[in-house]
Amino acid sequence: MGFFAKMRFPGDRHASMMSSSRGGTGAAAAGSHGVSSAPARAAHPSGNLRVSNGLKEFLWNLDGLGHGSLLDLGPVWQSTITFFVERGFKVYADDLLRDWKQFVAAEDERLRKIQPGEDASEMTPESRADRFLQSHIKYPRDNFDAILLWDLLDFMERALVKRFVEHLADVLRPGGVIFAMFHAGKPESFHRYRILDRQTLELIATPPLFSIQRSYQNREIQDLFRGFRSSKSFVGRDQLREVLFVK
Repeated sequence: MGFFAKMRFPGDRHASMMSSSRGGTGAAAAGSHGVSSAPARAAHPSGNLRVSNGLKEFLWNLDGLGHGSLLDLGPVWQSTITFFVERGFKVYADDLLRDWKQFVAAEDERLRKIQPGEDASEMTPESRADRFLQSHIKYPRDNFDAILLWDLLDFMERALVKRFVEHLADVLRPGGVIFAMFHAGKPESFHRYRILDRQTLELIATPPLFSIQRSYQNREIQDLFRGFRSSKSFVGRDQLREVLFVK
């Protein structure tokens, strides 16, 4: 088992290739389609730790898998890598929101250089969303058993979100699970997330890469993931919704 990532470490800077001989964890059917609500997870008094029922459910869906593959779409954190590698997973990390920010900056610069009268048809939001996906998340179909999506969709342009979810569905195996988060309103600060144990997330306050683009309602979330066979939702008092999607 091992860890594979673009060599960019905004979190623990000494993350490296690891391996483990321990047994792992596995996908189980999660019931009928539709969102069900559960009691909110409690926030830690310090404000930077939270008990996550969504994470607990995510791991329950992976129990018994053995040697699975997981894609983490947030920054590289040593604690998250170790948590899954020790359970027998191959872990792939890709800080997608940072990649999107760099891509948008390059696209905006390209747009500024287009002269009046020149063809700018490739600069529409839809076209650049397609170009971004063609150059990122380049994994084989049905490659992953699990994906940590975090709250990325809230910060992405609308033209990219639907295409991106469809792309994730392609690289996720049947029975695979996605762990996602959605803000009910504009968050007070921008956070990244790392896993400390089976039910605890640490929220790392960082300079914002983007402002929130959209607060998705339950029906909109279900529409985005309508190709998935089941989902389960946990809503916190802080208006942060955790959702599990099983393909």
